[in-house]
Amino acid sequence: MEKDISDLIKKGSQLILDGNFDEALSYFDQAIVMQPNNPDLLNKKGVALRGLGRYDEALECFNKSLQLDPRDLDSS
Repeated sequence: MEKDISDLIKKGSQLILDGNFDEALSYFDQAIVMQPNNPDLLNKKGVALRGLGRYDEALECFNKSLQLDPRDLDSS
């Protein structure tokens, strides 16, 4: 299962770099089903949502990420 998640994260991250936020969001959503409390996944999902102009949803993801792990107070 870990390999599956890492593949999803890798593909989603590349799609963000390519500007394909909608497809990236799909990959991050799949990974979040497997690890719903992973702050890094929530942050990546927030980046994809922000790229789509879905700012309220992005903010929710960033805030939940920080609640789970407040180590990065400058997150996105």
